[in-house]
Amino acid sequence: MNLDGWTLVIILGMAAMTVVTRAFFFLFDRPWHLPQWAHRGLAYAPAAALAAVVAPEILTLHGYLVNPLTDARIYAVIAGVASYFWRRSMLATIICGMAVYLPLHIGLGW
Repeated sequence: MNLDGWTLVIILGMAAMTVVTRAFFFLFDRPWHLPQWAHRGLAYAPAAALAAVVAPEILTLHGYLVNPLTDARIYAVIAGVASYFWRRSMLATIICGMAVYLPLHIGLGW
């Protein structure tokens, strides 16, 4: 393996950043608290992360927006969301969404 100077500097810099970010809360003697605005913002983090992962998977295909009238995923999402608000069951949501998605995808080729 050929290590030049820049590669070694980058490896050491990445190692230092990893140690600092993981040990950040241990570096101070007194307790460290997040401000109230950060606590309020963190309450929305799970929903925002879920939307950031799920929305592109549903709304795009190969990087382009899908036609909502001929895409089985859109109808499956609508059925799944309706099922969740009706039954409040995650299993019922999955079953209802797949019951709509599979016939449209396999049967109609959407």
